[in-house]
Amino acid sequence: MSKSFRAAALAVAVLFSSAGPSAIPAFAHGTKAGALEIDHPWSRATPGGARVAGGYLAIVNTGSEPDRLVSATAEIAGRTEIHEMAMKDSIMTMRHLPDGVAVPAGGKVEFKPGSYHLMFMDLKQPLKQGESFAGTLTFEKAGTVEVEYVVEALGASGTAHH
Repeated sequence: MSKSFRAAALAVAVLFSSAGPSAIPAFAHGTKAGALEIDHPWSRATPGGARVAGGYLAIVNTGSEPDRLVSATAEIAGRTEIHEMAMKDSIMTMRHLPDGVAVPAGGKVEFKPGSYHLMFMDLKQPLKQGESFAGTLTFEKAGTVEVEYVVEALGASGTAHH
């Protein structure tokens, strides 16, 4: 190993050890806003011509007060809505949740295929595996949080990050 490579590796190690925990979330693919932890925002790649895509993530509320996700945006979409898919009388239903989703104190809400999800509508371009895009989540109490969505494979389940 060259002397300059070792020096650079040491500098990076010192940077992250002295920067504290706030330097690590970029690798963990999540963010924190007050008592809320946003884990692994992701979407699936889309076929050409697709006009919609889903957005997924987990929200953990480590606090003693509930909060509510009230809206979201994504730079790749003309508009973004909060939706829920559920089985009702053996029929899969999907509905827009204009009042958002409650995040209970000490609880976790998962946005995943077949459940709560963000619906990215009027896509501006196809989503390609390996790319990422910016967005925001707006909460009643925690305010607006910037997130970065990672685009996984077309049939991904979102478990690849674990």
